[in-house]
Parts: sequence; structure tokens; C-alpha cells
Amino acid sequence: MRCVVAFRPSLYLSAAFCLAVVLSGAASAESLTEAMSSAYANNPELNAQRAGTRAADEYVPQALAQGRPTITGNLAAGFSANNTRARIYPTGMWQDNYTNTGSVQADIKIIQPIYAGGRIENGVNRAESAVKAAREQLRSKEQATLLDTASAYMSVILSGQVLDLRQSNVAFLQEQVRAANDRFSVGEGTRTDVSQAQAALAAATSSVSVAQADLLTARANYVKVVGHEPKGLRNPGPISKLLPAKMTAAVDASRTEHPAIRAAIYNADTASYNVAIQEGALLPTFGLQGSIGSTLAGSSTDATGADRVRSLDASVAAVLSIPIYQGGGEYASVRQAKEELGQAKLQIDAARMSVDAALAQAWSTLESAKAQIVAAQASVTASRLALEGVVEEQKVGQRTTLDVLNAQSTLINARLSEVGAEAQLVVASYAVVAAMGRLDRERLGLSVPAYRPEHHYQQVRDKWIGLRTPDGR
Repeated sequence: MRCVVAFRPSLYLSAAFCLAVVLSGAASAESLTEAMSSAYANNPELNAQRAGTRAADEYVPQALAQGRPTITGNLAAGFSANNTRARIYPTGMWQDNYTNTGSVQADIKIIQPIYAGGRIENGVNRAESAVKAAREQLRSKEQATLLDTASAYMSVILSGQVLDLRQSNVAFLQEQVRAANDRFSVGEGTRTDVSQAQAALAAATSSVSVAQADLLTARANYVKVVGHEPKGLRNPGPISKLLPAKMTAAVDASRTEHPAIRAAIYNADTASYNVAIQEGALLPTFGLQGSIGSTLAGSSTDATGADRVRSLDASVAAVLSIPIYQGGGEYASVRQAKEELGQAKLQIDAARMSVDAALAQAWSTLESAKAQIVAAQASVTASRLALEGVVEEQKVGQRTTLDVLNAQSTLINARLSEVGAEAQLVVASYAVVAAMGRLDRERLGLSVPAYRPEHHYQQVRDKWIGLRTPDGR
């Protein structure tokens, strides 16, 4: 929280009160690093992205399963009954003959693929590339969340500073209205002076209401990103330790480290492996098939009585399948996969251009904020001196109330520009680091356990059986 009070001796008590509020909240103040740690651990959108990354890990065991044996058990049972009536000559009598047959058959079949036109190996490679792309997308979401945290943090600070300025302006104008009424009552002022002061006070009061609404909005957005109410926030300043000296260095870093570019490269690899998989449909496949089964059959007739037969069968075969023509669909799949590969390669260029544009915008905003701060500080100093002079000149009749109001308005606007530029500088510095691909837990030194996506990957990669997730669901 930052309290700003315009120059006026009668307002020194307000300044002292603001200082007391700041000091009382210092013990429970939350730094930007602490806010980022909380967002890193608790942000629901980030945790949802982590869940999506864990889901992508399952692509690899699914691909590996294509090269593992499949075992199928079958059980069949049947019953049939037949009754035949025949006339016996020369007696002419009818005779019934019946036959009842039943059987139970059970077998187990095992199929072990040996070669599938390269589709098994390329399927695993495609799945692993998809996992790597998902991890880069997670890194991108982590960066976006941390940047959103910096923006929300500074928005709360800026909104509080603006509200302080607006409130101090109201206090100053209330004093001007009182002084204008006093001068008018003794015949030293005019009704115009009073009306001008009252109009300025009304406008300033309205601005306070707007600033209060902006602060509530900023606090709500902070809760959305960080997960709890802001407490005693303080301006952290720009993240200078991670900023390069020149933009060219930032561009070089982004080309190799930015997760959006790396994800696009992995997506192109995924598309390349998919082309090989589709082409594999045109190649022969080879595998082993084995089965073992048992059949129990029984029959009964009116002539022979009951009879039962039990048999056991086993077989092993090597199967070579050579595709000759399958309707042409596989050729269309290959062409489609090649077009998707071309699209993925173009998206790498698009990702680079997007990152370059974001970096250029963040860098220009950073440099602009630095210049604005210097200009605003000079303007604040000059405006404050001008206001003090106008107030003293008004006391001896050399300045009007309107002159004082204009001088106060100039000072308030200069202060608004200053605090706005300071907040913009901080956010822009983090935006530059994010555009470089370096806004992460390790470089920021966040005091929160790191999320390691490879840990879950190793837990599920070689699982052959099991419905439960590693965390027990």
C-alpha cells in the first residue's frame, strides 16, 4: 500500500495515518516472489495443464502396447436336439428316433507381432514427441501464469496508489472549498471561486468512486490468479537480474529456449513420425500366432445311449501378411499426413514470428516505461513546486482559485503518470523475461517444490497392467 498526500500543512495528520497503516501491514506483507510461489502451486488453470500433461504421458505405453503380445480367451457352449418319426412297414406303426448333442469349447489365443512395417517403432517415437510437446506447452502455461501473477500484483499496487492519489486530491479540494467559502463570506472572494472549487471537488469525488471500483476489480483478479486475497503488497521493482543488456541477446535466447517454439518443433517431429506410420500400412507384417483349446462334446440317442468325447488342440503359426490393394484409403492417409507435416513446419515459423513480436513489444514497453518514469519524476517535482508557489501567491491576491485548482490537477496527473509508468516498468521486465522463455521457478528462486512432469512419465511408461493412476485414483 502506498499513501500519497498532496502538499498541504493541514493534511500532515493524514500522511502520518497512512504511514502507520503501511508499517502495521509490513509484518504480513506478501512479496511478488511469494505470490508467484502460491500461483505456481495452486493456480487451477496451471494444475489443469499439468493434468493434461500427465494424460499425454499415457500415449507412450499405448504405443508400446502395439508391440506386446495379446492374449484372448474364448468359451463357447451349445446344445442341439433332433427328433425323427418314421413309419415301420409292414406293420404301419410309427417309431420316434431322437438325438441330443452338447458341447463346451474353451481356447486361448496368443498373437505376438514381430514386424508391422515400422509402425510400432514410429508409433513410440510419435508418442514420445507428443509428450515432449505437452511438456513445453506446460512450460508455456507456467510462464503465462507467473506473468499474470506479476501483472495482477502490480495492478493491485497501482490501483491502490491511484486511489490514494484520488483521495488526497479530494482532501485538498475540500480545503479549497472551505477556504473559498471563507473568503467569500468576508468579501475577499467571489461566488465563481466557490463554484469552481465545488465543481472540482465533485469531479474528484467521482474519480475516487472509479478508483475504488478499479481496486476491487484488481483484487478479484489477484485472487483468481494467486488463490488468496492480497496482503500488504509492495513494489518489487523490475527483475533486472534476468534482463539482457541488448535486445539481440533476448532474441537469441528466445529462439532456443521459448517453450512455444520448442513445442512447435516437437509437433513437427510428431507429424513426421505419423507420415512413417501411415506409409507402414503399405508394408508387409509378420507375427506369431498360437492357440490352445479343449472341447468336451456329448451326445445321446435312443439306440446307443450316451457318449462323450474330449479333445485337446494346440497350434503355433508364423503369419506373413502382404498388402496388395486395400481400396486406396491408405494412400489418402499418407498424403494427408504429409500435408499435416507441412502445416506443422509452417507453424514453427509462425511460433518464431509470434515470439519475436511479443519480445519486441515487451522490450519497447520496457524502454518506454523507463523514459516515462524520468519524465514523470521531473514533472512531479516541477508541479509540486508550482503548486506551492501558486498557493502562496493566492494568499496575497496574486493568483485565483482557478489557478490553484489547475496547479493541483497538473500535480495529480503527473503523479498518476509516475505510478503508472513504475507499474508498467515492472510488468514489462517480466514480460521480456517470459518472451525469452526464462520466466520459470528456478530462475525466479520460488520457494515451492518443483513440478517434475518426467516423474509421472517414468511411473507409467513401462506399466503392462493396472487401472489406478500413480496417485491412487
